[in-house]
Amino acid sequence: MSGYPGNYQPQPPYGAPPPAYPVYPQHGPPSGYPPQPGHYAPPAHAPGYPAAYPPPQHYPPPGAPAPYGAPPPGGAYPPPAASPYGAPPPAAHPPYGAPPAAHPPYGAPPAAHPPYGAPQIAHSPYGAPPIAHSSPYPQPAYRPPAAAPPPITHIPQYMMTPANVAPPPQGWHMVQNPNIPAPTNFQLSNCTGRKRALLIGVNYFGQKAELRGCINDVRNIKAFIRRFGFREEDTVTLTDDQADPTRIPTKANILSGMQWLVRDARPNDSFFLHFSGHGGQTADLDGDEDDGYDNTIYPVDHTRAGVIVDDLMHDIMVKPLPAGCRLTAIMDCCHSGSALDLPFTYSTTGQLKDQNILQGVGSGIKGAGMSYLRGDLGGVMNSLGGIGKKIGRPNDRQRIIQTKSSPSDCIMFSGCKDNQTSADAKEAGFGMTGAMTFSFITALTANPRQSYLQLLNSIRDVLRAKYEQKPQLSSSHPVDLNLIFTM
Repeated sequence: MSGYPGNYQPQPPYGAPPPAYPVYPQHGPPSGYPPQPGHYAPPAHAPGYPAAYPPPQHYPPPGAPAPYGAPPPGGAYPPPAASPYGAPPPAAHPPYGAPPAAHPPYGAPPAAHPPYGAPQIAHSPYGAPPIAHSSPYPQPAYRPPAAAPPPITHIPQYMMTPANVAPPPQGWHMVQNPNIPAPTNFQLSNCTGRKRALLIGVNYFGQKAELRGCINDVRNIKAFIRRFGFREEDTVTLTDDQADPTRIPTKANILSGMQWLVRDARPNDSFFLHFSGHGGQTADLDGDEDDGYDNTIYPVDHTRAGVIVDDLMHDIMVKPLPAGCRLTAIMDCCHSGSALDLPFTYSTTGQLKDQNILQGVGSGIKGAGMSYLRGDLGGVMNSLGGIGKKIGRPNDRQRIIQTKSSPSDCIMFSGCKDNQTSADAKEAGFGMTGAMTFSFITALTANPRQSYLQLLNSIRDVLRAKYEQKPQLSSSHPVDLNLIFTM
Protein backbone atom coordinates (compact mmCIF):
# COMPACT_ATOMS: atom_id res chain seq x y z
CA MET A 1 0.00 0.00 0.00
CA SER A 2 1.37 3.46 -0.84
CA GLY A 3 0.73 6.60 1.19
CA TYR A 4 0.97 10.27 0.46
CA PRO A 5 4.47 11.35 -0.66
CA GLY A 6 6.59 12.69 2.15
CA ASN A 7 4.10 11.65 4.87
CA TYR A 8 5.01 8.02 5.22
CA GLN A 9 5.95 7.06 8.74
CA PRO A 10 7.47 3.66 9.46
CA GLN A 11 5.03 1.47 11.43
CA PRO A 12 5.98 -1.23 13.90
CA PRO A 13 5.27 -4.77 12.77
CA TYR A 14 1.81 -6.23 13.50
CA GLY A 15 1.74 -7.64 17.02
CA ALA A 16 4.69 -5.57 18.33
CA PRO A 17 4.07 -3.78 21.64
CA PRO A 18 3.12 -0.10 21.34
CA PRO A 19 5.84 2.48 21.92
CA ALA A 20 6.33 3.65 25.46
CA TYR A 21 4.56 6.87 26.33
CA PRO A 22 6.05 9.39 28.78
CA VAL A 23 4.77 9.00 32.31
CA TYR A 24 3.26 12.20 33.62
CA PRO A 25 3.22 12.94 37.32
CA GLN A 26 -0.04 12.33 39.18
CA HIS A 27 -1.40 15.18 41.27
CA GLY A 28 -3.30 14.19 44.35
CA PRO A 29 -6.53 15.85 45.40
CA PRO A 30 -6.36 19.15 47.27
CA SER A 31 -5.79 18.93 50.96
CA GLY A 32 -9.35 19.98 51.79
CA TYR A 33 -12.20 22.39 51.19
CA PRO A 34 -12.07 25.32 51.54
CA PRO A 35 -8.47 25.78 50.42
CA GLN A 36 -5.90 26.72 52.97
CA PRO A 37 -4.64 30.30 52.96
CA GLY A 38 -1.81 30.94 50.64
CA HIS A 39 -1.05 29.73 47.15
CA TYR A 40 -1.19 26.21 45.82
CA ALA A 41 2.24 24.80 45.14
CA PRO A 42 2.94 24.52 41.43
CA PRO A 43 2.90 21.01 40.07
CA ALA A 44 6.12 19.13 39.59
CA HIS A 45 7.99 20.05 36.47
CA ALA A 46 7.26 17.82 33.49
CA PRO A 47 9.45 17.60 30.43
CA GLY A 48 8.36 19.94 27.67
CA TYR A 49 6.38 22.31 29.96
CA PRO A 50 7.51 25.55 31.61
CA ALA A 51 8.94 25.22 35.07
CA ALA A 52 6.21 27.32 36.70
CA TYR A 53 3.27 29.53 35.84
CA PRO A 54 4.22 33.21 35.52
CA PRO A 55 2.81 35.50 38.20
CA PRO A 56 -0.41 37.39 37.28
CA GLN A 57 0.09 40.64 35.47
CA HIS A 58 -1.88 43.85 35.87
CA TYR A 59 -4.08 45.01 32.97
CA PRO A 60 -3.24 47.15 31.22
CA PRO A 61 0.50 47.07 31.61
CA PRO A 62 2.11 50.25 32.87
CA GLY A 63 2.63 52.81 30.15
CA ALA A 64 0.00 51.33 27.82
CA PRO A 65 -2.86 53.55 26.60
CA ALA A 66 -6.15 53.27 28.54
CA PRO A 67 -8.63 50.83 27.01
CA TYR A 68 -11.91 51.96 25.52
CA GLY A 69 -14.32 53.05 28.22
CA ALA A 70 -11.74 53.57 30.99
CA PRO A 71 -12.18 56.79 33.00
CA PRO A 72 -9.72 59.58 32.22
CA PRO A 73 -7.03 60.52 34.70
CA GLY A 74 -8.48 62.39 37.63
CA GLY A 75 -11.77 60.42 37.55
CA ALA A 76 -13.94 63.18 36.04
CA TYR A 77 -15.34 63.85 32.58
CA PRO A 78 -15.03 67.34 31.03
CA PRO A 79 -18.30 69.23 30.54
CA PRO A 80 -19.96 68.78 27.15
CA ALA A 81 -19.38 71.36 24.50
CA ALA A 82 -22.04 73.94 23.92
CA SER A 83 -24.74 72.94 21.42
CA PRO A 84 -24.82 75.01 18.26
CA TYR A 85 -28.62 74.67 18.15
CA GLY A 86 -29.38 76.59 21.30
CA ALA A 87 -31.13 75.58 24.47
CA PRO A 88 -33.80 72.89 24.27
CA PRO A 89 -37.42 73.93 24.61
CA PRO A 90 -38.92 73.96 28.09
CA ALA A 91 -40.42 70.71 29.30
CA ALA A 92 -44.10 70.29 28.53
CA HIS A 93 -44.70 68.40 31.76
CA PRO A 94 -43.99 69.38 35.34
CA PRO A 95 -40.79 67.97 36.83
CA TYR A 96 -40.91 64.59 38.48
CA GLY A 97 -42.36 64.92 41.97
CA ALA A 98 -44.24 68.16 41.35
CA PRO A 99 -47.92 68.14 42.45
CA PRO A 100 -50.44 67.45 39.68
CA ALA A 101 -52.33 70.27 38.09
CA ALA A 102 -55.58 71.19 39.78
CA HIS A 103 -58.74 69.75 38.27
CA PRO A 104 -62.20 71.31 38.47
CA PRO A 105 -64.36 70.00 41.32
CA TYR A 106 -66.65 67.04 40.69
CA GLY A 107 -69.85 68.22 39.03
CA ALA A 108 -68.42 71.41 37.58
CA PRO A 109 -69.23 72.01 33.91
CA PRO A 110 -66.53 70.84 31.55
CA ALA A 111 -64.25 73.32 29.94
CA ALA A 112 -65.42 74.63 26.63
CA HIS A 113 -63.99 72.89 23.61
CA PRO A 114 -63.80 74.25 20.13
CA PRO A 115 -66.67 73.17 17.93
CA TYR A 116 -66.27 69.96 15.97
CA GLY A 117 -64.45 70.69 12.77
CA ALA A 118 -62.66 73.80 13.97
CA PRO A 119 -58.91 73.70 13.51
CA GLN A 120 -56.92 72.82 16.58
CA ILE A 121 -54.60 75.48 17.96
CA ALA A 122 -51.07 74.22 17.67
CA HIS A 123 -48.81 74.89 20.63
CA SER A 124 -45.25 74.40 19.65
CA PRO A 125 -42.09 75.91 21.05
CA TYR A 126 -40.55 75.72 17.63
CA GLY A 127 -42.70 78.36 16.06
CA ALA A 128 -45.97 78.56 14.21
CA PRO A 129 -46.90 75.71 11.89
CA PRO A 130 -46.66 76.26 8.20
CA ILE A 131 -49.67 77.66 6.44
CA ALA A 132 -51.92 74.87 5.15
CA HIS A 133 -52.43 74.94 1.41
CA SER A 134 -55.90 74.31 0.13
CA SER A 135 -56.43 71.23 -2.00
CA PRO A 136 -56.69 71.87 -5.71
CA TYR A 137 -59.58 69.32 -5.84
CA PRO A 138 -63.11 70.36 -4.90
CA GLN A 139 -64.51 68.87 -1.71
CA PRO A 140 -67.38 66.41 -2.34
CA ALA A 141 -70.81 67.34 -1.05
CA TYR A 142 -72.56 64.36 0.59
CA ARG A 143 -76.33 64.33 0.42
CA PRO A 144 -78.69 61.54 1.57
CA PRO A 145 -80.20 59.56 -1.29
CA ALA A 146 -83.54 60.78 -2.43
CA ALA A 147 -84.98 57.21 -2.51
CA ALA A 148 -83.97 53.65 -1.64
CA PRO A 149 -81.53 52.08 -4.08
CA PRO A 150 -83.04 49.77 -6.65
CA PRO A 151 -83.09 46.09 -5.64
CA ILE A 152 -80.30 43.88 -6.83
CA THR A 153 -81.79 41.46 -9.30
CA HIS A 154 -78.80 39.19 -9.62
CA ILE A 155 -76.75 37.87 -6.68
CA PRO A 156 -73.78 35.62 -7.26
CA GLN A 157 -74.46 32.17 -5.82
CA TYR A 158 -71.53 32.33 -3.43
CA MET A 159 -73.02 35.52 -1.89
CA MET A 160 -76.55 34.17 -1.42
CA THR A 161 -78.12 33.82 2.03
CA PRO A 162 -81.45 32.20 2.97
CA ALA A 163 -83.06 35.65 2.94
CA ASN A 164 -82.25 35.97 -0.76
CA VAL A 165 -84.13 32.78 -1.66
CA ALA A 166 -87.88 33.00 -2.14
CA PRO A 167 -89.87 30.22 -0.39
CA PRO A 168 -91.70 27.69 -2.57
CA PRO A 169 -95.47 28.10 -3.02
CA GLN A 170 -96.24 25.41 -0.44
CA GLY A 171 -93.83 26.96 2.08
CA TRP A 172 -90.78 25.53 3.81
CA HIS A 173 -90.95 22.18 5.62
CA MET A 174 -88.45 20.00 7.52
CA VAL A 175 -87.18 16.81 5.91
CA GLN A 176 -85.36 14.16 8.01
CA ASN A 177 -82.15 12.93 6.41
CA PRO A 178 -82.72 9.19 5.84
CA ASN A 179 -79.01 8.54 6.45
CA ILE A 180 -79.11 10.01 9.98
CA PRO A 181 -81.14 8.38 12.79
CA ALA A 182 -84.01 10.53 13.94
CA PRO A 183 -83.53 11.93 17.44
CA THR A 184 -85.40 10.15 20.22
CA ASN A 185 -87.10 12.56 22.59
CA PHE A 186 -87.43 10.11 25.45
CA GLN A 187 -88.30 10.80 29.06
CA LEU A 188 -87.14 8.84 32.10
CA SER A 189 -89.68 7.55 34.60
CA ASN A 190 -89.39 8.19 38.32
CA CYS A 191 -91.50 5.04 38.89
CA THR A 192 -93.80 6.76 41.38
CA GLY A 193 -97.05 6.13 39.52
CA ARG A 194 -99.14 2.98 39.24
CA LYS A 195 -97.38 -0.39 39.28
CA ARG A 196 -98.35 -3.62 37.57
CA ALA A 197 -96.58 -6.94 37.04
CA LEU A 198 -97.08 -9.82 34.59
CA LEU A 199 -95.23 -13.01 35.60
CA ILE A 200 -95.10 -15.97 33.19
CA GLY A 201 -93.58 -19.38 34.00
CA VAL A 202 -93.95 -22.42 31.73
CA ASN A 203 -92.66 -25.86 32.72
CA TYR A 204 -94.31 -27.62 29.70
CA PHE A 205 -95.53 -30.58 31.74
CA GLY A 206 -95.68 -33.80 29.75
CA GLN A 207 -93.96 -32.32 26.72
CA LYS A 208 -90.73 -33.42 25.14
CA ALA A 209 -88.70 -30.40 26.30
CA GLU A 210 -90.12 -30.17 29.84
CA LEU A 211 -88.44 -27.70 32.21
CA ARG A 212 -88.38 -27.83 36.01
CA GLY A 213 -87.51 -24.37 37.33
CA CYS A 214 -89.80 -21.89 35.53
CA ILE A 215 -92.79 -22.00 37.88
CA ASN A 216 -90.40 -21.73 40.81
CA ASP A 217 -88.86 -18.64 39.14
CA VAL A 218 -92.25 -16.93 39.11
CA ARG A 219 -92.75 -17.62 42.83
CA ASN A 220 -89.30 -16.28 43.69
CA ILE A 221 -89.57 -13.15 41.56
CA LYS A 222 -93.08 -12.43 42.84
CA ALA A 223 -91.86 -12.34 46.43
CA PHE A 224 -88.78 -10.32 45.46
CA ILE A 225 -90.52 -7.44 43.62
CA ARG A 226 -92.68 -6.61 46.63
CA ARG A 227 -89.77 -4.54 47.95
CA PHE A 228 -90.18 -2.31 44.86
CA GLY A 229 -93.87 -1.68 45.61
CA PHE A 230 -95.58 -4.26 43.36
CA ARG A 231 -98.69 -5.49 45.17
CA GLU A 232 -100.45 -8.86 44.90
CA GLU A 233 -103.66 -7.28 43.58
CA ASP A 234 -101.73 -5.58 40.75
CA THR A 235 -100.00 -8.78 39.63
CA VAL A 236 -101.12 -11.37 37.08
CA THR A 237 -99.43 -14.79 37.29
CA LEU A 238 -99.56 -17.26 34.39
CA THR A 239 -98.19 -20.75 35.16
CA ASP A 240 -99.13 -24.16 33.76
CA ASP A 241 -99.86 -25.67 37.17
CA GLN A 242 -103.03 -23.63 37.84
CA ALA A 243 -106.62 -24.85 37.63
CA ASP A 244 -108.03 -21.55 36.37
CA PRO A 245 -107.96 -21.73 32.54
CA THR A 246 -107.48 -17.96 32.33
CA ARG A 247 -104.21 -18.33 34.26
CA ILE A 248 -102.66 -20.98 32.01
CA PRO A 249 -99.80 -19.55 29.89
CA THR A 250 -101.39 -20.21 26.52
CA LYS A 251 -100.61 -17.92 23.60
CA ALA A 252 -103.97 -16.19 23.88
CA ASN A 253 -103.64 -15.66 27.64
CA ILE A 254 -100.07 -14.38 27.34
CA LEU A 255 -101.05 -11.82 24.67
CA SER A 256 -104.06 -10.74 26.74
CA GLY A 257 -101.82 -10.37 29.79
CA MET A 258 -99.37 -8.17 27.84
CA GLN A 259 -102.22 -5.92 26.71
CA TRP A 260 -103.52 -5.67 30.29
CA LEU A 261 -100.03 -4.81 31.57
CA VAL A 262 -99.67 -1.58 29.54
CA ARG A 263 -103.33 -0.56 29.31
CA ASP A 264 -103.98 3.13 30.00
CA ALA A 265 -100.27 3.77 30.57
CA ARG A 266 -99.28 7.15 31.99
CA PRO A 267 -96.00 8.95 32.64
CA ASN A 268 -94.12 7.67 35.73
CA ASP A 269 -96.09 4.38 35.77
CA SER A 270 -93.88 1.32 36.28
CA PHE A 271 -94.69 -2.03 34.67
CA PHE A 272 -92.78 -5.27 35.20
CA LEU A 273 -92.63 -8.31 32.87
CA HIS A 274 -90.97 -11.61 33.76
CA PHE A 275 -90.87 -14.63 31.44
CA SER A 276 -89.27 -17.96 32.27
CA GLY A 277 -89.60 -20.70 29.70
CA HIS A 278 -88.40 -21.76 26.28
CA GLY A 279 -87.13 -19.24 23.73
CA GLY A 280 -86.18 -19.73 20.10
CA GLN A 281 -85.60 -18.12 16.74
CA THR A 282 -87.45 -17.88 13.47
CA ALA A 283 -86.70 -16.33 10.09
CA ASP A 284 -86.90 -12.53 10.06
CA LEU A 285 -89.52 -11.50 7.51
CA ASP A 286 -89.38 -7.71 7.80
CA GLY A 287 -85.62 -7.10 7.81
CA ASP A 288 -85.35 -5.58 11.29
CA GLU A 289 -82.84 -8.11 12.66
CA ASP A 290 -79.09 -7.86 12.08
CA ASP A 291 -78.61 -11.63 12.23
CA GLY A 292 -81.62 -12.46 10.03
CA TYR A 293 -83.66 -14.07 12.83
CA ASP A 294 -86.53 -12.92 15.03
CA ASN A 295 -86.53 -14.09 18.63
CA THR A 296 -89.53 -15.98 19.96
CA ILE A 297 -91.02 -17.26 23.22
CA TYR A 298 -92.93 -20.54 23.49
CA PRO A 299 -96.37 -20.62 25.16
CA VAL A 300 -97.54 -23.90 26.64
CA ASP A 301 -99.68 -24.56 23.54
CA HIS A 302 -97.00 -23.62 20.99
CA THR A 303 -97.42 -26.89 19.07
CA ARG A 304 -100.97 -25.86 18.22
CA ALA A 305 -101.08 -22.05 18.47
CA GLY A 306 -97.50 -21.26 17.49
CA VAL A 307 -94.85 -19.05 19.05
CA ILE A 308 -94.90 -15.35 19.96
CA VAL A 309 -92.44 -13.26 17.90
CA ASP A 310 -90.46 -10.33 19.28
CA ASP A 311 -92.01 -7.96 16.72
CA LEU A 312 -95.46 -8.62 18.18
CA MET A 313 -94.27 -8.19 21.79
CA HIS A 314 -92.66 -4.88 20.82
CA ASP A 315 -95.85 -3.67 19.15
CA ILE A 316 -98.00 -4.59 22.18
CA MET A 317 -95.80 -3.51 25.11
CA VAL A 318 -93.32 -0.89 23.82
CA LYS A 319 -94.93 1.16 21.08
CA PRO A 320 -98.07 2.25 23.00
CA LEU A 321 -96.15 3.53 26.05
CA PRO A 322 -96.03 7.31 26.49
CA ALA A 323 -92.91 9.27 27.35
CA GLY A 324 -91.84 8.76 30.95
CA CYS A 325 -93.54 5.37 31.40
CA ARG A 326 -91.27 2.53 32.58
CA LEU A 327 -91.34 -1.08 31.42
CA THR A 328 -88.80 -3.39 33.06
CA ALA A 329 -88.50 -6.85 31.49
CA ILE A 330 -86.59 -9.93 32.69
CA MET A 331 -86.42 -12.55 29.93
CA ASP A 332 -85.06 -15.84 31.31
CA CYS A 333 -85.04 -17.94 28.15
CA CYS A 334 -82.80 -19.00 25.28
CA HIS A 335 -82.00 -16.64 22.37
CA SER A 336 -83.32 -13.65 24.35
CA GLY A 337 -80.70 -10.95 23.70
CA SER A 338 -83.16 -8.84 21.68
CA ALA A 339 -86.43 -10.44 22.77
CA LEU A 340 -88.28 -7.10 22.84
CA ASP A 341 -86.49 -5.56 19.85
CA LEU A 342 -85.06 -2.69 21.91
CA PRO A 343 -82.47 -1.04 19.64
CA PHE A 344 -79.77 -0.05 22.19
CA THR A 345 -77.65 -2.84 23.70
CA TYR A 346 -74.81 -2.19 26.15
CA SER A 347 -71.60 -3.97 27.01
CA THR A 348 -70.24 -4.51 30.52
CA THR A 349 -68.00 -1.45 30.02
CA GLY A 350 -71.02 0.78 29.39
CA GLN A 351 -70.47 1.13 25.64
CA LEU A 352 -73.16 0.72 23.01
CA LYS A 353 -72.55 -2.48 21.12
CA ASP A 354 -71.85 -2.01 17.40
CA GLN A 355 -74.20 -4.26 15.48
CA ASN A 356 -72.81 -5.34 12.12
CA ILE A 357 -73.41 -7.66 9.24
CA LEU A 358 -70.83 -10.20 10.36
CA GLN A 359 -72.25 -10.60 13.87
CA GLY A 360 -72.35 -14.29 14.63
CA VAL A 361 -70.60 -15.34 11.41
CA GLY A 362 -67.76 -16.89 13.40
CA SER A 363 -70.13 -19.01 15.46
CA GLY A 364 -71.92 -20.05 12.27
CA ILE A 365 -68.68 -21.30 10.72
CA LYS A 366 -67.83 -23.14 13.92
CA GLY A 367 -71.28 -24.73 13.99
CA ALA A 368 -70.93 -25.87 10.39
CA GLY A 369 -67.55 -27.45 11.19
CA MET A 370 -68.87 -29.31 14.23
CA SER A 371 -71.87 -30.58 12.25
CA TYR A 372 -69.54 -31.85 9.52
CA LEU A 373 -67.44 -33.75 12.06
CA ARG A 374 -70.59 -35.40 13.43
CA GLY A 375 -71.72 -36.29 9.92
CA ASP A 376 -74.75 -33.98 10.24
CA LEU A 377 -75.03 -32.61 6.71
CA GLY A 378 -78.32 -30.91 7.52
CA GLY A 379 -76.65 -28.98 10.33
CA VAL A 380 -73.88 -27.94 7.95
CA MET A 381 -76.39 -26.49 5.48
CA ASN A 382 -78.36 -24.69 8.21
CA SER A 383 -75.22 -23.08 9.63
CA LEU A 384 -73.92 -21.99 6.23
CA GLY A 385 -77.38 -20.73 5.28
CA GLY A 386 -77.41 -18.51 8.35
CA ILE A 387 -74.05 -17.06 7.35
CA GLY A 388 -75.43 -16.26 3.91
CA LYS A 389 -78.32 -14.35 5.45
CA LYS A 390 -75.95 -12.28 7.59
CA ILE A 391 -73.66 -11.36 4.70
CA GLY A 392 -76.25 -11.15 1.93
CA ARG A 393 -78.51 -8.51 3.49
CA PRO A 394 -77.46 -4.90 4.13
CA ASN A 395 -77.06 -3.77 7.70
CA ASP A 396 -79.87 -1.27 8.24
CA ARG A 397 -79.12 -0.15 11.79
CA GLN A 398 -80.35 3.37 11.15
CA ARG A 399 -83.78 2.18 10.08
CA ILE A 400 -83.97 -0.13 13.09
CA ILE A 401 -83.21 2.73 15.46
CA GLN A 402 -85.82 4.91 13.77
CA THR A 403 -88.56 2.28 13.94
CA LYS A 404 -87.74 0.65 17.30
CA SER A 405 -86.82 3.65 19.45
CA SER A 406 -89.44 4.89 21.89
CA PRO A 407 -90.00 8.00 24.01
CA SER A 408 -90.91 5.66 26.87
CA ASP A 409 -88.43 4.26 29.40
CA CYS A 410 -88.03 0.55 28.54
CA ILE A 411 -85.26 -1.57 30.06
CA MET A 412 -84.64 -5.29 29.52
CA PHE A 413 -82.25 -7.74 31.18
CA SER A 414 -82.06 -10.93 29.13
CA GLY A 415 -80.58 -14.27 30.13
CA CYS A 416 -78.16 -14.54 27.21
CA LYS A 417 -77.17 -13.35 23.77
CA ASP A 418 -79.33 -14.03 20.72
CA ASN A 419 -77.12 -16.97 19.74
CA GLN A 420 -76.88 -18.50 23.25
CA THR A 421 -79.01 -20.69 25.48
CA SER A 422 -80.07 -20.09 29.08
CA ALA A 423 -79.65 -22.75 31.75
CA ASP A 424 -82.34 -24.41 33.85
CA ALA A 425 -80.37 -25.30 36.99
CA LYS A 426 -80.49 -26.03 40.71
CA GLU A 427 -79.16 -23.46 43.15
CA ALA A 428 -78.93 -23.57 46.94
CA GLY A 429 -81.77 -21.62 48.53
CA PHE A 430 -83.68 -21.47 45.24
CA GLY A 431 -84.19 -25.06 44.24
CA MET A 432 -84.75 -25.54 40.52
CA THR A 433 -84.47 -22.16 38.88
CA GLY A 434 -83.51 -20.32 35.74
CA ALA A 435 -79.96 -19.02 35.88
CA MET A 436 -80.99 -15.47 34.93
CA THR A 437 -83.74 -15.19 37.56
CA PHE A 438 -81.38 -16.60 40.20
CA SER A 439 -78.58 -14.12 39.35
CA PHE A 440 -80.92 -11.10 39.14
CA ILE A 441 -82.40 -11.74 42.59
CA THR A 442 -79.02 -12.64 44.09
CA ALA A 443 -77.28 -9.51 42.77
CA LEU A 444 -79.96 -7.06 43.92
CA THR A 445 -80.38 -8.77 47.30
CA ALA A 446 -76.65 -8.41 47.98
CA ASN A 447 -76.68 -4.72 46.97
CA PRO A 448 -80.13 -3.14 46.44
CA ARG A 449 -78.65 0.21 45.37
CA GLN A 450 -76.68 -0.33 42.17
CA SER A 451 -76.32 1.56 38.92
CA TYR A 452 -77.47 -0.11 35.71
CA LEU A 453 -73.87 -0.82 34.75
CA GLN A 454 -73.04 -2.24 38.19
CA LEU A 455 -76.12 -4.45 38.10
CA LEU A 456 -75.25 -5.85 34.66
CA ASN A 457 -71.76 -6.71 35.86
CA SER A 458 -73.06 -8.12 39.15
CA ILE A 459 -75.45 -10.45 37.30
CA ARG A 460 -72.63 -11.65 35.08
CA ASP A 461 -70.34 -12.15 38.07
CA VAL A 462 -72.93 -14.42 39.69
CA LEU A 463 -73.18 -16.56 36.55
CA ARG A 464 -69.55 -16.52 35.45
CA ALA A 465 -68.35 -19.31 37.75
CA LYS A 466 -70.81 -21.95 36.49
CA TYR A 467 -72.50 -20.80 33.27
CA GLU A 468 -71.40 -19.78 29.78
CA GLN A 469 -74.40 -17.57 29.04
CA LYS A 470 -73.87 -13.80 29.07
CA PRO A 471 -76.86 -11.70 30.20
CA GLN A 472 -77.59 -8.61 28.10
CA LEU A 473 -78.88 -5.12 28.89
CA SER A 474 -80.91 -3.30 26.22
CA SER A 475 -83.15 -0.23 26.16
CA SER A 476 -85.57 1.75 24.03
CA HIS A 477 -83.40 4.87 24.26
CA PRO A 478 -79.80 5.77 25.12
CA VAL A 479 -79.23 5.18 28.84
CA ASP A 480 -76.94 6.83 31.35
CA LEU A 481 -75.73 3.60 32.95
CA ASN A 482 -74.48 5.49 36.00
CA LEU A 483 -78.05 6.11 37.13
CA ILE A 484 -79.31 3.99 40.02
CA PHE A 485 -81.49 1.09 38.91
CA THR A 486 -85.10 1.33 39.97
CA MET A 487 -88.45 0.01 38.82
